[in-house]
Amino acid sequence: MNNKQIPLRSQVKSEDMWDLGSLFKTAEDWEKALKELSVYAEKLAALKGRFADNLLEALRLYEKLQQLSEATGVYASLLTSQDEGDDDARDKEGRYMMSASAAEALVSFFIPEIQAIPESRIKEETETGPHAREYEPYSIWLKKILRLKDHILSEKEERLFALQSESMQTPSTAFSMLTNVDMDFGTVQTPEGELPLSQTSWSAFMIHENRDVRKNAYMRFYSAFDNHKHTIASLYAGSVNQDIYKARARGYKSSLERALFPDKVNESVYRNLISTVRAHLPVLHRYYALLKKALGVSELRHYDVYMPLTKNVRFVTSYDKAVDILREALSPLGSEYTDILCGGLKGGWTDRYENKGKRSGAFSSGAYTGYPYILMNYKEDVIRDLFTLAHEGGHSMHSWYAAHNNPFMHYSYTIFEAEVASTFNEQLLFEYLLKNTDKADERLYLLCIRASDILATLFRQTMFAEFELKTHEAVEGGKPLSAAHCRAIYRSLLEDYFGPEMVFENESDLECLRIPHFYSAFYVYKYATGISAALSLAERVTKGGNTEREDYFKFLKSGGSLYPVETLRLAGVDMEKTEPVETAIRIFSDLVGETEKNFS
Repeated sequence: MNNKQIPLRSQVKSEDMWDLGSLFKTAEDWEKALKELSVYAEKLAALKGRFADNLLEALRLYEKLQQLSEATGVYASLLTSQDEGDDDARDKEGRYMMSASAAEALVSFFIPEIQAIPESRIKEETETGPHAREYEPYSIWLKKILRLKDHILSEKEERLFALQSESMQTPSTAFSMLTNVDMDFGTVQTPEGELPLSQTSWSAFMIHENRDVRKNAYMRFYSAFDNHKHTIASLYAGSVNQDIYKARARGYKSSLERALFPDKVNESVYRNLISTVRAHLPVLHRYYALLKKALGVSELRHYDVYMPLTKNVRFVTSYDKAVDILREALSPLGSEYTDILCGGLKGGWTDRYENKGKRSGAFSSGAYTGYPYILMNYKEDVIRDLFTLAHEGGHSMHSWYAAHNNPFMHYSYTIFEAEVASTFNEQLLFEYLLKNTDKADERLYLLCIRASDILATLFRQTMFAEFELKTHEAVEGGKPLSAAHCRAIYRSLLEDYFGPEMVFENESDLECLRIPHFYSAFYVYKYATGISAALSLAERVTKGGNTEREDYFKFLKSGGSLYPVETLRLAGVDMEKTEPVETAIRIFSDLVGETEKNFS
């Protein structure tokens, strides 16, 4: 692949593309399936008001509708992702959205009507009735739906909630439009010329070798947020107030309880994460002291923290070689795992390289009936792309095992679990690469990027999670949020987490106003718990035997058949205890210690 010239989609070799035929053999098959969405929705709607006497039929229709919607939606989305300039793909995605929305509106009564059936009657029919065995593919899904029953409102109240759904997106939508479209960040003078500063280019400026460039970009970037701080703080306050309104309206004690309840995650998981990380902040401070030394600066500034500890080392790994490396690196999981993954990576799962119009980045996405597809923009001279392939391969194998070991209604796992299998693979790859190089510069580089990744996922996301908790608890306690209040909370967290080596600017606490994840409250903690579970499990499997490996496969195969904490407990980690987080911090500490030896 010639990376100097970006090819058109039509110029990409077929063997470098994913094979969407596992979803639909032809475009005509997709068109036929799309039309069937409305057919199944209408059949289900015809049963409205009669679910108690036709529950099994209703569940079968709903399952078929959801399965069709998933497959047709994923197919259209993947077509668009491979070339966002493809008008036909955009047309398909648009028509899918219209058809799926119409079908969803037609059957919006489905779950409330099931929840209205007396639980005793459902239990009798599904456990001891003449068709009990036929209910098995739906039994766990039913139990999860019924668990939410106490927080479901009357039909009229639920309708009001539904009517508010679009307006509820206003804070998030306005924040995105303001920060990504309307705000002008200007330009920054660099040795390469005057370059535009934006949300997208910000990260590139923060790793620029010229410290003056970093400082100027930093100050200009946050001056734009300073000019709009009251507006953005009002948008965030509106989002927090909506979280609290929805929690109180549905009878939850707090907005945190409402966010954790669907996954059956105890609040102790959230609070233990924060308290455990806080108890070990000195090791994070050691990292920043090391960064200060590596950069050779008298004062470590906030615009320095994204700089790598060491200069980039050139690794050249072709795609085929990358797959071979993954086969070896992931061998602790056994030949079945590596044969399926590597066969898929070379046999139709992956869209490998960049082409014009292709979505940037990487992801794993699939449906119950097709391949667990992977989008890559693989570059053979970027070592992080090898880690990305391992990461997305972990997602895809999690999905593969979940789909092959569960009925459709029970196969989908939660976001809480999603980052475990992917980060697990990254850790095994890191250990393999470190073990198989005797070059000092390569070892140091691997140690540094791994420490940096764990820092970003464990420590930084925990700091974000603590900010969210403090802002929501403040409003729940009767203290309204303002720009000054948000900044004061965040300034305190910055000082605690970054430690004594860091010198902050007056503008540094404006960072709290630029994080889009804050508009999806109590989400970011899952990154931190995910990497904690993954690192703990990777250590458990590599140091254990068949029992530990089989425990991990129980997790991969469980899909949505259990709640996430229960699933991870099967694998051998208990997220209601502090040990997984402590293990992750210990691994980070070991990385810092190994890296320190190179700067002594």
